[in-house]
Amino acid sequence: MDDTVAWLIAGFVLVIAEMATGTFFLLVLGIAAFAGAGVAYAGFGFPLQSLVAAALAVAGVILAQRYRKRAATPPMAGLDVGRPAVFQSWVDRSTGQARVKYRDALWDAVVSGDAAGEPGEILVITSVDGNTLKVSKNRSA
Repeated sequence: MDDTVAWLIAGFVLVIAEMATGTFFLLVLGIAAFAGAGVAYAGFGFPLQSLVAAALAVAGVILAQRYRKRAATPPMAGLDVGRPAVFQSWVDRSTGQARVKYRDALWDAVVSGDAAGEPGEILVITSVDGNTLKVSKNRSA
């Protein structure tokens, strides 16, 4: 089999495989294989074909990684932040651990700022840490 055909087959296989992954890395490798096919078609030997394909593959992967890092979306701010929660009871007042009712369910919470005291008191969610709500009496805490 001619080198040009082998490089073209490799390029098409990689581009088709990219359609299943959606990461752009296999696309970069496929484009590098097409470049190797171009060098083979121009009549150069296999060492130069491999060198061109490898250089383009390395450069393309580096560029794809940079693009991926730059295009990454920051983590979404909690949709619960700023919402009211109803104080239910203390679990451990000394550490600020309590139970609050939010969205008709009881949640573990850590009370910061002025300590809540009475069941039914409205607190504001200031952040979420896993399944634990951080709450306070006012929004700024």
